[in-house]
Amino acid sequence: MKSLLDSLTEELSSHWKSPDVPRTRRPFRCTCGRPVFFLNSQCLGCNAPLGYAPLLGDLRTLQAGGGPDTWRLAGDNAPRGDYRRCANFDSPAGCNWLVPVHDPSPLCISCRLNRTIPDLRDNDNRDYWQAIEAAKRQLVSQLLALGLPVESRTENPEQGLAFDILRTPAGGPKVVTGHDRGVITLDAEEADDANREQLRTALAEPYRTLLGHLRHEIGHYYWDRLVWNTAWLKPFRALFGDERADYPAALQSNYANGPPADWADRHISAYASAHPWEDWAETWAHYLHIVASLRTALTHGLDGADLDLQIEPFTRDDLYDPNDPNSDRALFLLNSWVEMITVLNEMARSLGEPDFYPFVMPRAVVRKLHFVHLVAASATS
Repeated sequence: MKSLLDSLTEELSSHWKSPDVPRTRRPFRCTCGRPVFFLNSQCLGCNAPLGYAPLLGDLRTLQAGGGPDTWRLAGDNAPRGDYRRCANFDSPAGCNWLVPVHDPSPLCISCRLNRTIPDLRDNDNRDYWQAIEAAKRQLVSQLLALGLPVESRTENPEQGLAFDILRTPAGGPKVVTGHDRGVITLDAEEADDANREQLRTALAEPYRTLLGHLRHEIGHYYWDRLVWNTAWLKPFRALFGDERADYPAALQSNYANGPPADWADRHISAYASAHPWEDWAETWAHYLHIVASLRTALTHGLDGADLDLQIEPFTRDDLYDPNDPNSDRALFLLNSWVEMITVLNEMARSLGEPDFYPFVMPRAVVRKLHFVHLVAASATS
């Protein structure tokens, strides 16, 4: 099966601004023909049960399986095999993912990554957890589509991933979102829209979302797995800086003094200038934003030919490795993104809303994005 990177760049080069090729239209559909969506567990038209098969990357209509509480994928050419619903289907998480019947875990690939969840006796925690799990499933589905390793601590005690979703207790120490050797801690109150917006304003951040947090923190995890102690480490240091610089001191300086005056010339965000690890994590998160958004645009039939826009395109010389055999595809991906998001930002402004993507990509950042692209692609080869 092609990775998401391969299929996306192929489709962009074939369909984006190509009037002779039919547009791609492959959103999820129930067997009744109606559109259904990623988080759905039931078709609102015909009431058929739905389930998401993560290794197929597909939301499918379900039919009764060969045993109690089992399901099969309906439709023509559906893969054989029975599934169970994730054990979190009837929980506040409302997980609609499927688990093959031969899998010993009662939880799906996404839910089994949880090591700690908030106390669900609290109604606010139930709402927070539901929102967090929805964002996490978006993240995990993309990681799987990219062909990146997604393993729990049970499956891989040394390099597996775990989530601690915590809420600050009354009078207790503040929960801080972060990553430490494969454990991602997330403050459950980040799922409170009012609280998150207050923090975004206080920290002068242009963008703050649950999915954005998760994409950033998973970037730290993949730095450990894909960059540290590999052939990518030396070029990483040359491009992003030496991560051996004192990390706590760098963050303290950033919070006390703010970013350097010229940060926007070299980084995707002000926070990225704090330390090479943060620069990598921010760049990784933005790379995932770009890939996911373009994939969604193509899936729903958006065509670059629809965009009456002239931009100054990036060139091969702006990439980290202009001589990479797939550099033209990577370049096309980045230029397509700039075209699309420029129009979407204008649409947001016309509604009086903030920009969908309130960031600018200088050429130094394009170089870093291409580096992330190459590291991610190498993990799937």
